[in-house]
Amino acid sequence: MTSAAEEANSSSSAERSLRLLAMLANEGRALSLAELAARLSLPKGTAHRICSQLLAAGFLARDVDEKSFSVGPALRKLAFDTLNHGVVRGLRHEVLAALVEQVGETCNFTTLDGAQVLYLDRVEAQWPLRLTLDVGSHVPLHCTASGKLLLSHLPPGQRDALIGQIALTGMTPNTITSRQKLLAECEAIQKQGYSCDNEEFIAGLVAVAVPVLGSRGEARAAIAVHAPTARMSLKAAMARRPALAAAAERMRDLL
Repeated sequence: MTSAAEEANSSSSAERSLRLLAMLANEGRALSLAELAARLSLPKGTAHRICSQLLAAGFLARDVDEKSFSVGPALRKLAFDTLNHGVVRGLRHEVLAALVEQVGETCNFTTLDGAQVLYLDRVEAQWPLRLTLDVGSHVPLHCTASGKLLLSHLPPGQRDALIGQIALTGMTPNTITSRQKLLAECEAIQKQGYSCDNEEFIAGLVAVAVPVLGSRGEARAAIAVHAPTARMSLKAAMARRPALAAAAERMRDLL
């Protein structure tokens, strides 16, 4: 093969790989090899070769049934690095900082990362009593305000499958440890448009989260406020929802 032909073949393979990853990320659910091949108008053998390469590199991962593919850790890291890049990261941080100034408590900006919540950004309130979680930290889905919110906005099939995968560990006496109760909680959250953590993750800590919506109305991320109950009741945290919603709307253009 000539160098020109090799370059063209490499370019074509790279373009197909990128189209496959973009489609899978946009879909928001695992897709089978047959679905990927059909949607990309590729021979099944070609789609299999591309998936195998991306799987080996960590950009794809096997889903629960082993026959479907979902985004892998390398792609999630790439998305995380992109979301936290340069000017846009600074603008998002300014939105959070202004929100903290307004509500007087720590606020964070999170997204779904596999079966956990990923902290993309965080601004601490200037209080001596506070919980510190670094950017890049992960927290559980089932017992945090952001986690339950992001769960509730998933398509029902994907949400049910994910709840079936995660360990519903009892972090406090208030933690939801029943699959059915968590599903019912997600349905309620979807209807009301916000989520609460009533000392479910850490005893003595409450939180409220609202979604940052994408162009199709999907929850791309979440903004939350949390504080110790010694300083802020759950009722008081819920009173901050208008400020959270306004910040989420401003953050929408910074995704």
